[in-house]
Amino acid sequence: MAYQTFNMDHQWLPFTPNRNFAKDPRVFVAADGMMFTTHEGKQVIDGISSLWCVAAGHNRKPINEAIKKQLDTLDYATAFQASNDQAFVAADMIAAMAPGDLNKVLFCNSGSEAADTSLKVALAYHRARGEGHRNVFIGRERGYHGVGFGGMSVGGIPANRKAYGTALLPRVDHMRFIHDPVNHAYIHGEEPVWTEDLLAELENRILPLHDPSNIAAIIIEPISGSAGWYLPPQGYVKRLREICDKHGILLIFDEVITGFGRLGCNFGADFYGVVPDMLNFAKCVTNGVIPLGGVICSDRIYDTMMGAHSNAPEHAIEFFHGYTYSGHPVACAAAIATLELFKQDKLFERAGQMGKVLGDAMHSALMGLPNVIGIRTLGLAGAVELSPIVGTPGKRAFDIFMTCYHHGVLVRPAGENLVVCPPYIVEKEHIDRIVNVLADAIGQHA
Repeated sequence: MAYQTFNMDHQWLPFTPNRNFAKDPRVFVAADGMMFTTHEGKQVIDGISSLWCVAAGHNRKPINEAIKKQLDTLDYATAFQASNDQAFVAADMIAAMAPGDLNKVLFCNSGSEAADTSLKVALAYHRARGEGHRNVFIGRERGYHGVGFGGMSVGGIPANRKAYGTALLPRVDHMRFIHDPVNHAYIHGEEPVWTEDLLAELENRILPLHDPSNIAAIIIEPISGSAGWYLPPQGYVKRLREICDKHGILLIFDEVITGFGRLGCNFGADFYGVVPDMLNFAKCVTNGVIPLGGVICSDRIYDTMMGAHSNAPEHAIEFFHGYTYSGHPVACAAAIATLELFKQDKLFERAGQMGKVLGDAMHSALMGLPNVIGIRTLGLAGAVELSPIVGTPGKRAFDIFMTCYHHGVLVRPAGENLVVCPPYIVEKEHIDRIVNVLADAIGQHA
């Protein structure tokens, strides 16, 4: 099918330079395994799991069949004042995978909704325990927590603050970013060791400024994925947990990217050995096939919320929040099949094994190329950072992304970074192809 047969006058593409796209459309019409088929009939390797989502590869029959069966059984049921069997099964499976006492799952439809949901839970929880004055949130510079106003507020993306700053939450502060471009430009499968205490500012400036008794929650991505796969210093996550415990502050992990196997284990929480109070998820939970997200909350949060209403009438709603498609039966059926497939094929373990292959390839082939100023790899993901073109930030990475695409490889431009995060089924020959095409493209745009 030639792209000229598409009427492209009416779709406004998200997070896309639409003027550029109109001149050079990139339309996928089929996918299988590691490969896309384009509208022009070309094959393109999915080097980014279709935005961190398709962990098990495309067109997996067990997931497809589960969706078809569910459509023939129960296509949809309201999530308000009722539920469905698939939602209970999916919640049980997800809670069983989560660390510590994270046992209560609030379903939504996306990572953005999960971020806003977790912030609302934090406010409601503190109110339920008699500390409703805790309404300050702390995020991190360059953190990404979706496109809702709550998530944008705690996120640290400058473009959001530029465009929507007047409507963001007022009582929010941000910790320093976690990257040292001088001493830790190149990271290969390990946690960077800093001599500086990166959390000193949190303890000595941010907390005293707002008073810890006013702070509801701190939210972070265990690894800063959307910004370009930036890794926290060794001990950072554990120390953050200790600081939150000391002051009665909730700790929220946004694991939309790191959740479900990317680091070779269930969650980033497992990788770093830290149990948050809430854990946001989406993307890989259904292999990207159908939208589903959620927040896994601790028993303590749930029990406190229920206990606060113990004297209220039984018909009273304890948490005034939800979505029309919360726990959608077809999405939950997809999640059940996906999680079973992950376990059956031991895909998390495979991600850990192939992560070393990817890291070795990226550091070997890309280090020393023109304009390369950093490479960071951990788990089955990596990023190569480029020096910017003066006056046109992001252009070098975008041009390299386009060249890679036209040579049959899909990578992700993120600011001045090119990110590679393939499905867990990736083979060494795929990795070699992805990295070699990327290396050639970097050379072409020197």
